[in-house]
Amino acid sequence: GGGGDSSPTTPTSPTNPTNPADTATITIGSDGRVSPQTVTIPRGGRVTMINNHNLAHDMSSDPHPDHTQCPELNQWGFLQPGQSRTSGNLNVARTCGFHDHNRDTDPNLRGTITIQ
Repeated sequence: GGGGDSSPTTPTSPTNPTNPADTATITIGSDGRVSPQTVTIPRGGRVTMINNHNLAHDMSSDPHPDHTQCPELNQWGFLQPGQSRTSGNLNVARTCGFHDHNRDTDPNLRGTITIQ
C-alpha cells in the first residue's frame, strides 16, 4: 500500500528549487519543538515543514484560528509523524507567524518566517 496523497506535485514559479537560498526547512523534532523557530527567505521562496515528532501536527499561519496572515503556509496542514509538506511561494516581503492549530498556545510549536 502507499500513502494516498492526492495533492498536486507540479512545482510553482518563481522559485528555483535547485537554489537552496530560496528555501528553508523547519523540523518538528522528536521533542515536539520546531527548529529553527525563525527563518529568513527571499521573496518567492518556500518553506518545508517536516514532522519528526511521534504526534500529528496541524501547522498553520497566524493568527489563530483564522490563519489569514500568510495563507501560503496553510499548505503545510495536517502532518502525520514522518510527513513533510512545502508552503506555497511567499511573494510578499513581510513576517509570517505560524503555529500548530490544535496546540496554538504551545510556544514550542510557534515561530516566524521573514520574507525579504
